[in-house]
Amino acid sequence: MKRILFGILLLFTCLSAAFGLSGCTSSPASSSAPKGKTPIQIVCTNFAGYDFARQIAKGHADITLLIKPGTDVHSFEPTPKDIKKVENCDLFIYTGGDSDEWVDKIFSSSDQKPKAVCKMMDTVALLPEEHPEGMAEEKQDSSEKEDEDGEEEMDEHVWTSPANSIKITKAIEEKLCSIDRENATSYQKNADVYVSELSSLDNDFRDIISSSKRKEIIVGDRFPFLYFVKEYGLSYHAAFPGCSKDTESNPKTIAFLINKIKEDDIPVVFHIEMSNQQMSHSIAEATGAKDLLLNAVHNVSEEDFKKGITYVDLMKHNEDVLKEALNE
Repeated sequence: MKRILFGILLLFTCLSAAFGLSGCTSSPASSSAPKGKTPIQIVCTNFAGYDFARQIAKGHADITLLIKPGTDVHSFEPTPKDIKKVENCDLFIYTGGDSDEWVDKIFSSSDQKPKAVCKMMDTVALLPEEHPEGMAEEKQDSSEKEDEDGEEEMDEHVWTSPANSIKITKAIEEKLCSIDRENATSYQKNADVYVSELSSLDNDFRDIISSSKRKEIIVGDRFPFLYFVKEYGLSYHAAFPGCSKDTESNPKTIAFLINKIKEDDIPVVFHIEMSNQQMSHSIAEATGAKDLLLNAVHNVSEEDFKKGITYVDLMKHNEDVLKEALNE
């Protein structure tokens, strides 16, 4: 059914301009390009990529976040207007992986392509998805199993480690410089400043974790933090893989995580943004642990988007809650 709906979207893409079809995209970050000069158009599929782009491009680009603030990126389906934006933009920034599966379908079925593309998964060393002890097995239908062809699934949440975000930022900078040489110096300077901020974050996390009394976290939710925990030497247990469609309470998983918290004297159970907190809340009630937010930076609320909250802001929050989880 999903494929049929996607085919219908592609069929009507060419009609979208004529009939004024509207989508649910967020308002773009506006440029301050000189009068008479058309700013470059950047389109992004998740908040992390959007924020990296706006930190580098500053006033030289109109930047659009396709996924509406406050919505789950894993359930996103592009509208005809979204598809048109992707096809006609100067730089398209996307993650890759299961959440952006629709992108390959657009590229394979349309002659119109963005001038430049940055696939964030291509900018870093990838890690295969893990299923540690206690994690609920993800349910898949037969068609999904056939599509996998036995290939190892790579985790797509590459931006959750600030060390990786530095690499992604540099890749976006290179793409911008190649398509807009007139403003290359500005992009390079902006990227240098931003990389310095990300490096500071990276150092902060290393300091927090190296000096903490425990090196283990519990996430009663999806787990999009694989790159983060591997970078900084943390062990973990979680309810579901990062892009799992199954987020309802699983009795065996709840029991395992409750026992783990009690055995290891863990003071905090985490949930991620846009979560129903069903499982983390149940675990917190049973153990007395605090139920706190650990940002995976997939997306932000509409309110935070309007406030201009950034990746760095969200990671600073993560610093605070990690200190509590690892030291109390």
